Amino acid sequence: MTRGVPPDEIERWVREAARAASSKSGEDIVVLEVGRVASITSWFVITSGRNPRQVKALVEEIEERVAAIGGPKPLRIEGLDALEWVLMDYGDFVVHVFVDAARRFYELERLWGDVPRLDWADPVTELRPHPRT
Repeated sequence: MTRGVPPDEIERWVREAARAASSKSGEDIVVLEVGRVASITSWFVITSGRNPRQVKALVEEIEERVAAIGGPKPLRIEGLDALEWVLMDYGDFVVHVFVDAARRFYELERLWGDVPRLDWADPVTELRPHPRT
């Protein structure tokens, strides 16, 4: 985790990652606040692309846009070989970029269904509990 970085700054980077995915037509973008139940990170940003080429474009755009607002570079990126599930580990947040079929298979949103979701498109919206489905 990043030392000395205020939580609101980390949230700004998380929102920018989601917006970057949106700008490259990322599908079903979800931001989950997992810090209360996971010690490994505070946030998940989850999105998907229709094919490996779009997954690669999403990863590149997210990395570029987070850095452009003063955010960190990822500590590591895994999955660039296959481009089925790319994990971008920023420490305080993790971005998961899936190809559609892999996202449906792993169902991260279902696994983390009890954590609050962030309305990333609106900078003033508070976290809200996710309704059980």
